[in-house]
Amino acid sequence: MSRRYDCADPSDRATGLREAASAVRRGELVVLPTDTVYGLGADAFSPDAVRDLLAAKGRGRAMPSPVLVGSPTTLHGLVTDFSESAWELVDAFWPGGLTLVARHQPSLRWDLGDTRGTVAVRMPLHPVAIELLNTTGPMAVSSANLTGGPSPATCDEAEGQLGDSVSVYLDGGRAEHAVPSSIVDVTGKVPVLLRAGAVSEAQLREVVPDLEAGS
Repeated sequence: MSRRYDCADPSDRATGLREAASAVRRGELVVLPTDTVYGLGADAFSPDAVRDLLAAKGRGRAMPSPVLVGSPTTLHGLVTDFSESAWELVDAFWPGGLTLVARHQPSLRWDLGDTRGTVAVRMPLHPVAIELLNTTGPMAVSSANLTGGPSPATCDEAEGQLGDSVSVYLDGGRAEHAVPSSIVDVTGKVPVLLRAGAVSEAQLREVVPDLEAGS
């Protein structure tokens, strides 16, 4: 049976965050608000939990889960060969709607899917998400919808698609933008735009003028 908490109510928010963190530690799934769309989250370092996340979405290993972090400093333990351009993008757009695809530390014991040694990582601009992430550590978080379904702008929309596969729903109201994040690949010498989204190509080019558009 899922539990749902109204994060507009201070007491409910505190209880919900505590319950969500406990659920993540137990390897269960939670839904959390972000600045883009609602996310379905699990402990990034629990292969079983990530497998359950992909299964709840009806998604295969070929589409691995991104990772959300509560602070840019968390990157130091997650990624390697992070370029100056990548750090400039972090400084300019984090927290916010920009996901960076980077090479992850080879020593990390996680299984996010078929990542080929990379991880898609983002810091969301949402106080509930940041508070949860700073309690749990990095979480595997994908949009809280069934694969092929609409990206949820509200907790109701997420719950309507995912139902009891989720232990805790954190209701943070309607997503402010409800637009998926932009994705930039920073694994090479030149950043490559893989998906235009919440941060426009023009905004990205102001920071990294040599940005290439992906095929």
